Amino acid sequence: MSDALFDVAALEGPKRYFNALSRDTIAHGYLFSGDAGVGKKTFARRLAQSLLCTGSKDTLLGYDGTCSSCVLFRASGESHHPDFFEHSGALKIGEADGGGGFAADDLTARDVVRQLSLQSYSGGLRVLLLGDVDFASPAAANALLKFLEEPPNGVVAILTTNAPERLLPTIRSRLVELRFPLLARGTVVDVLKRLGHSKADAEAAAALAGGSVTRALATLDGDEESLRGSVARWFFESAAGRSPEQTWASRETLDEGLQTIKMLVRDWCVLSQGAAPKKAPADALLMRDYATELTKLPELGAAAGAELLAKIGEAQRIARTNVNPGMVSEIVRMAIVSAP
Repeated sequence: MSDALFDVAALEGPKRYFNALSRDTIAHGYLFSGDAGVGKKTFARRLAQSLLCTGSKDTLLGYDGTCSSCVLFRASGESHHPDFFEHSGALKIGEADGGGGFAADDLTARDVVRQLSLQSYSGGLRVLLLGDVDFASPAAANALLKFLEEPPNGVVAILTTNAPERLLPTIRSRLVELRFPLLARGTVVDVLKRLGHSKADAEAAAALAGGSVTRALATLDGDEESLRGSVARWFFESAAGRSPEQTWASRETLDEGLQTIKMLVRDWCVLSQGAAPKKAPADALLMRDYATELTKLPELGAAAGAELLAKIGEAQRIARTNVNPGMVSEIVRMAIVSAP
């Protein structure tokens, strides 16, 4: 049917890709990569609902919203469908003879393999979503790899990550990778309004978000307590030549934190290199709510700014390996201190 629903904003590229597929041509595994807050998990949940929908429709992507399968999917994205499972974060290896169920809170890699080897409850597909996927040990990654090497019929696995380089190359090679782009500012505004924020707040937050709903929400939820706020304080203390007492860097926050630092350095360059130094218009800044603090920094020469951005880019590459997060943040701190 032509009026099938697919309640996901923008992301026209991934939509076109899946609309061109059928149940006979869909792959057994996908990797959705891209910055945090660009809709990877939302798209994956709606794709799962599409695959499990029992209503009549003309395309793979989309669902009728009323069938016996769709009523088990809530508007929030939560699901009680017995053939859809979602897990976020790191997977442990688990006991070889463990008995974890498909909906167990403390799921392990062996639970995933064991449960997805069973038959579908409804006689159709089974869908696994591993959001922000990570592994507590090499053994856990290898357990999932073995599953992906010989996937059972009727299973579609979807992994999402903002750091695909952290995954084993052998796991990535067995998945079809789709890159999710940053969102347009208007799309971020629309998402925030649908979440209940006023138009004025949504527009102000979207202007600071750099294409990410996650970053937009951080500005609305009390910046001082957010990762964004913690990273900004760390950045300005580092730029002042001080050693910050608290660090923001962990395996989970490293990629997003480095992106925030990169945006601050970009604005530092803009303010230093404008025709009238320190007078760049507010709408030229990505982190405009920190404009006052940025104008207090010493001027950053063009060559020094380019070198600092390159060092942060290299830190982002290193961060997507298994290097200690504290070491990465210290490398960046030293680069900031020596930049002016």
